[in-house]
Amino acid sequence: MVSAQNDQDGPAAPLWVRRPEVLHRVAYAVAALVFAGQIVAVTVRGSDWPTVLSVLLAGGGVALSWWKPWAGLVVTSGASFAVTAVGQDPLSVWMMAVLVLFSVTLRGKRALAGTVVVAAALLGAFMTVGGFRGGAVVGAAALFSAIAGGATGGALRIHRDHWWILEERAESAIATREIEATRRVTEERLRIARDLHDVIGHQVAMLSLHLGAAEIGLPEGSESSRQALVSARSSARTVVVETQRILALLRREDDISDDEALRPVPALSGLEGLVASFESIGLDVRPSIDIPTVFVEPSVGVTVYRVVQEALTNAYRHGEGKATVEVRERDGRICVTVENPVGRALRGSGPGSGLGLVGMRERVESSSGRLTIDRDGGRFRVRAEFSPLGAVLR
Repeated sequence: MVSAQNDQDGPAAPLWVRRPEVLHRVAYAVAALVFAGQIVAVTVRGSDWPTVLSVLLAGGGVALSWWKPWAGLVVTSGASFAVTAVGQDPLSVWMMAVLVLFSVTLRGKRALAGTVVVAAALLGAFMTVGGFRGGAVVGAAALFSAIAGGATGGALRIHRDHWWILEERAESAIATREIEATRRVTEERLRIARDLHDVIGHQVAMLSLHLGAAEIGLPEGSESSRQALVSARSSARTVVVETQRILALLRREDDISDDEALRPVPALSGLEGLVASFESIGLDVRPSIDIPTVFVEPSVGVTVYRVVQEALTNAYRHGEGKATVEVRERDGRICVTVENPVGRALRGSGPGSGLGLVGMRERVESSSGRLTIDRDGGRFRVRAEFSPLGAVLR
C-alpha cells in the first residue's frame, strides 16, 4: 500500500490524483474523437438520414452527460438501439457509452447502477434489434466492456479518495505530534520552574537568615553596614516574592494536587528511594550510587534525580532484564549513566512518543549539563554529565 507523505522525500501524488479532472476530460476527448470518426464514416459512405440521426443521438448523449450525468448516460446507451436498428455496426456507440460510464463513475456516481444501465442497453440492442448478429463473442464483449468501464471508474475514484485520506491523516499526525511535543516541553519547563522555585526559596531564606545573624552581631556605630544588611535582606525577600509571582503565573489554570504540593524537593539523597520505588513495581535495577562529597548546587541535584527518574521510566516501559544506574563523581564532575536492554513487549499504558526525552534534554541544558542518548547492540543508554556548581562544561 502506498502512503502519502508531505515531506520532500515522500512519494508525490500522481497528476490524476492532484487534478482529478484530467481523466474526466481525457474520457470525453476520446468519446469526442470516436463520435467525430463515426460522423466522418457515415458522411463518406453517404448514409441515409436515420443513420445520421442515430449517430447524432449518441453524440448528443455524450454532450448531455457533461452536465446531466445520468440523463446523458441513458441517452448514449439507448442510442445503441437506434444504430443497431438501422443496420450499422454499434461498436462506436458502445465505445462512447462505456467512456461516458467511466466518467460518470469517476465523478462519484454509483458504479453498479451505471454499469447495469449500460450493460442492459448494449445487451438489449444486441439481442433484440441486432438479432444476435456476431454471436456470443459480441454479446460477451458488450457485457464485459460495460463492466470494465464502470469498475475502472469506480476503482480509480476509490483509490483517489483513499490517497486523499492518507494525506489528510499524515498532515493531522504531523500537526498533532508537534502540538504534543510543545505541550510536553511546556509541562517539563513548568516542572523545572517549580523545582527551581523550591531551590531558590530555600537558598534565599538561608541567605536572609545569615544576613539577620550578621546584622545582630554588628558592633555599635556600624550604621552603614547595618543599613547595607537591611537592604540585602529586603532584596532577598523581593527575590522570593518575585519567584513566587512568576511561578503563580506559570501555574495559572494548572491543578496541583495536595500530595504533589507537599512532596519534598528531589535531590541526590533521594536517589536510593527512587530506585527502590522502581524495584517495588518489578523493575530489576542494579544501582551504583556514590553521592559526591563536594558541594552540589541544589538545582543540579534536582536535575540528576529527574534524569534517573525518566531513564528508569523508559527502562520499565520499553526494556527487559536488569537496568543499571551509576551516579558518581569523576574528575570533578557528576556523571550519570542509566543503561538497559531494549525489550519487545511494552509495559504500561501504551507505546511512548519519545517526548519524555525532549523534556529530559530541556532539563539537562537548563543546568548547563551535557546529555547523550544512544542505542547500541540492543541496549539503550542515557548519559548525563554536570558540574557540581552548574557551570558550563568545557
